[in-house]
Amino acid sequence: MEVRNKRNNQSRNRVEIFKKCIVLALLAVQATAFGRTYVTNIAAGGYDSQFLKSDGSLWVMGDNYFGQLGVGTFNPTNKPEQIIASGVTAIATGDGYNLFLKSDGSLWGVGYNSEGQLGDGTFNNTNMPEQIVATGVTLIAAGGHSLFLESEGSLWAMGYNYFGQLGDGTYSTNIPFDGTNQPEQIVASGVTAIAAGGDHSLFLKSDGSLWAMGNNQSGQLGDGRINNTNRPEQIVASGVKAIAAGFSHSLFLKSDGSLWAMGDNLDGQLGDGTFNSTNQPERIVAGGVTAIAAGYAHSLFLKSDGSLWAMGYDSDGELGDGSFNNTNQPEQIVASGVTAIAAGTIHSLFLKSDGNLWAMGYNGEGQLGDGFADGTATPEQILPSPQPVLAQALLFQTNLQFTATCNFGGNFYLLAGTNLAQPLSQWTPVWTNVITWRYNNIFSATFTNAVNSGSQQFYILQSQ
Repeated sequence: MEVRNKRNNQSRNRVEIFKKCIVLALLAVQATAFGRTYVTNIAAGGYDSQFLKSDGSLWVMGDNYFGQLGVGTFNPTNKPEQIIASGVTAIATGDGYNLFLKSDGSLWGVGYNSEGQLGDGTFNNTNMPEQIVATGVTLIAAGGHSLFLESEGSLWAMGYNYFGQLGDGTYSTNIPFDGTNQPEQIVASGVTAIAAGGDHSLFLKSDGSLWAMGNNQSGQLGDGRINNTNRPEQIVASGVKAIAAGFSHSLFLKSDGSLWAMGDNLDGQLGDGTFNSTNQPERIVAGGVTAIAAGYAHSLFLKSDGSLWAMGYDSDGELGDGSFNNTNQPEQIVASGVTAIAAGTIHSLFLKSDGNLWAMGYNGEGQLGDGFADGTATPEQILPSPQPVLAQALLFQTNLQFTATCNFGGNFYLLAGTNLAQPLSQWTPVWTNVITWRYNNIFSATFTNAVNSGSQQFYILQSQ
């Protein structure tokens, strides 16, 4: 429970949101285009984030207290950092640890392991990825414990099991370790989807039936009771096509596009217009829903038109509606173009159809990856990071001022050149005393010596 206590005790004092942004061109000249890879998959965990790019590379940002970023240290980062160059096909972010799959079907884990959730046979945390299963893994899920599927549809579990969430018929009470540290088969075949919540698990079978096990004190299993169970029990007989498990609430989609919810609703995360919890599935949206995600106490979903909707806890801006107010009804955040969503403890990620990564919510551990430590209550584009932007031609200037709006943190550098087509590596750094933010989004660059710019153009470059 160490990780849970650490998380729950973190201060949520708000800081005034700094309006992060990319420098605007003072001249109406198009900046040079640069090639890039696209983000294809996202995962939001306790206080860190992962994403995959189209080249199969794995990137991380945020909290690293337990080594969950896999960079070989325990230092956090507020900008995306690559840890695997290629070959990663799936990711899952849990509470202080991360899992990922490679193209050869191998399962890897890193980070918090005091309850055996990495499944490596120890209870030791690790800050470097280690292989757990050599081949045959097809799907992974991470929460307070871990689940995975093998190619024949068998369900396996490891980690924390105090509430019976592994579904193996036991309740672990081995203090200080409350789980199993090796993969254990729970269902032999036929499982098609999995979701790991705080202390409960959901899975689907090939016949569209929904099954659940674990903590049910808020009704999150949806069986009409509030009793925990340590074995899988069927909740819905057929027609379910997608599932999501939050800390103590659950969401699922039916084949008709309807959204259903059950469990804890104290912050409005079920979206039914009340703050009353329920122990039975309740229909929230009648149709048109295509994807769902559940965080600690907030929920996200997509509709067929690419719109993003949110409900629940919002005191850290994770709903992205521009306020810090909880809401118990779905509200539209983005009108179109969203293709994937991920809900962390108190932050959210989403992808747009152009492959760009966006984020909102708490950022005290750098999990948004924008280079800052303050959060945002409105969606902020994280990738691609801002490209150098043509600024201004100068003649014998000793002071340059330019208007900026903001969207990415980090250091600012001034580069000078005469040919817009030349690579940035051939541009000349212009030494300055300082480039600072003043007020009203006005940046100031003060040169050490007067600059005879002649026909030179200047780029403001934000470092990665």
